[in-house]
Amino acid sequence: MSKVLEEAPDEEDTVPFASDPITSYHRTRNRPSMVIRALGITTLISAAALMAAGPTAVAAEPQQASGTAPVAGTAAASASVPPGLTVTNGQRYTVNAGDELDVFVWGEERMQRAVLVQPDGTFAFPLAGTIRASGRNVSDIAGEIRERISLNYRGAVPDVTVSVRQATGMRFYVVGKVRTPGSFSSGTAPNILQALSMAGGTADFADVRNAVILRQTPHGEVVEPVALNKLLKGRRALEAGTLAKPLPTLSSGDVLVIP
Repeated sequence: MSKVLEEAPDEEDTVPFASDPITSYHRTRNRPSMVIRALGITTLISAAALMAAGPTAVAAEPQQASGTAPVAGTAAASASVPPGLTVTNGQRYTVNAGDELDVFVWGEERMQRAVLVQPDGTFAFPLAGTIRASGRNVSDIAGEIRERISLNYRGAVPDVTVSVRQATGMRFYVVGKVRTPGSFSSGTAPNILQALSMAGGTADFADVRNAVILRQTPHGEVVEPVALNKLLKGRRALEAGTLAKPLPTLSSGDVLVIP
């Protein structure tokens, strides 16, 4: 049959709400079917948009937040020094005999321990043997330990962290005409004014013009004169601005003599 039959709307599905003889509007009662149709149309539109975008429309992968702890075995050797041991003016604290260090190997509980730097400036560590520590900073020590233990790993080498637990090895002496002469320990290398203040300052009749430092070197003691008289005069002898020469500092075993 060539005649097309139009199916009349079901009376249960629609209800008239306008009595206009020309135009008749109907309100759909079957709401679930409308929701399904709407969802189907939305899905088709989304699929068409993805196809038009092509292979470049990929979801961005979440980036790892900065500052996250590195996975063991993938990062280089690290080192840390307590805030009280940080040396200013671009210097770094150097380990001395008698210092106590914390050595931590990531993922190896049996290789996490505190070590004491022996009088000869060395300490022993598992798989690494004897490590020379005196006169070096903790970063160098951590790097050497990681390099030595790498021979025992086929894959990635774990991280190594070295920190100073107690800096008892940095000990110097102030003697002569000062208020409290004796030995002193410090987490940093003090300059001559800081060392003098730790000894309580100069006593009466102190000859600051002839103050010297007795330095300990591998070749013996060396005498180094210091111009304390000019420094103690303050503005009368010093001009405003940057010092032409930095103040001398004391190393472990040095002696500041105030005659």
